[in-house]
Amino acid sequence: EVQLVESGGGLVQAGGSLRLSCAASGFTFDATPIAWFRQAPGKEREGVACISNLYGRSVYADSVKDRFTISRDNAKNTVYLQMNSLKPEDTALYYCARISMFYGNSYYFDEACPHADYWGKGIQVTVSA
Repeated sequence: EVQLVESGGGLVQAGGSLRLSCAASGFTFDATPIAWFRQAPGKEREGVACISNLYGRSVYADSVKDRFTISRDNAKNTVYLQMNSLKPEDTALYYCARISMFYGNSYYFDEACPHADYWGKGIQVTVSA
């Protein structure tokens, strides 16, 4: 059974940092791209960051570029999202997802990681002003 479990969310002041973790099981982790998404109340879900299986190549949404970093530890079957310089507009429910294919010829999230087939339940991140 495929499982993705997020942790590390919480409440932080603007300008602060948080690190989210996504623990994966039930599939060949080191062969699989993984992405982070988020959804704020009243808004559509958006892709935040995605990391490939090989070489750990990553792509980011423009809104988080230079502030967020996605990484993976294949020995621990875990993907991380380090979030720095957080802003109130980063407040959202954050999900990790398994990506079916990473298209390495694009630097845009929607083109590089267009399809997620399994999702975690999500974890809340709240940034206060």
